[in-house]
Amino acid sequence: MSFEDILKKESEGFDFLIENVVPRSFESWKGFGDSKWDCDVGALDGALSVPIWDLLDRGGKRWRPFLMRLCYEAVGGDGNINEFLPLVEVIHNGTLMVDDIEDDSDLRRGKDCVHKIFGNDVAINAGNAMYFLPVMKIFESDLDDVMKVKVLKIVNEEMVKLHFGQGMDIFWHKGNGLPSEAEYLQMCAFKTGTLARMAAKLGAVLGGADEEMVKSLGEFAESLGVAFQIQDDILNICPGEDWGKDYGDDISEGKRTLLVIRALEVVGKEDASDLVGILDLKTEGEVMIGEAIGILRNSDAIEYCRGVAKRLVLDAWEKLDLVNSEARNKLNMFVNFVVERDL
Repeated sequence: MSFEDILKKESEGFDFLIENVVPRSFESWKGFGDSKWDCDVGALDGALSVPIWDLLDRGGKRWRPFLMRLCYEAVGGDGNINEFLPLVEVIHNGTLMVDDIEDDSDLRRGKDCVHKIFGNDVAINAGNAMYFLPVMKIFESDLDDVMKVKVLKIVNEEMVKLHFGQGMDIFWHKGNGLPSEAEYLQMCAFKTGTLARMAAKLGAVLGGADEEMVKSLGEFAESLGVAFQIQDDILNICPGEDWGKDYGDDISEGKRTLLVIRALEVVGKEDASDLVGILDLKTEGEVMIGEAIGILRNSDAIEYCRGVAKRLVLDAWEKLDLVNSEARNKLNMFVNFVVERDL
């Protein structure tokens, strides 16, 4: 069985778990507390449940909950953590909803972005709600107070870092300079690595791991997140793939990806000037986007970035010391999937 088959099998029935965090209707939701006046459930459903599930029902790889479970098992956790598995996935989809507004994207998972269907106001509010609904699930759980504090601390720290990363990305693609490779990787560690790191650290903490192991698994997961971001950057300029967003979006958004950083180091002055010029225009013209993609593809940027992604993951894997052989084998399949999947 391939790793993608395992992911598909793991995600079967996952919507049911998500519904315990984000209901399809707030009619039976018990999280209102002491409401003083009548609550218009229809308004809540129309402004929250409907747009949120419009995105969630589109699917996605949903590898973060699987990673969380693997890390839980890897440190000896032997209970049932199903109620916590949707936490990072819900937050992740909330970030996508808000990110699409910030990038003025048109498509997400093959359909119009949520803000294109429901409006910016609805999408911003719904996306932000997806950051906080999982927190309520933590408070409502049977975890003791000490564990709740540990879990909430992880969630809060990683969410702050995520916004650091998004801020850096926005700053750069507005034309405010070109990041170095190291700066770009740190941005990815903040923006994309945080959610993978959150999943791994939550799994490890809930499984009873010590601080050193929690940190180790978090750093390993961060490398997976960064590698996925680099590969998404590559897929964005590779037509015919269904993993990333709309083809060429990164060009029209003016993003300074690792592909761009590398290409500007190795191409001639004329191509470099043309590439930066097209990125600064934030054009949606197919001809100019195609020209920029051609410059990237004609350099060694794709091969170079693939190498960086593989090296990050393999180096982190070598540093990971796990006793649970079954969990280690499953995590190794995860590593192989990341470094070997066809781009």
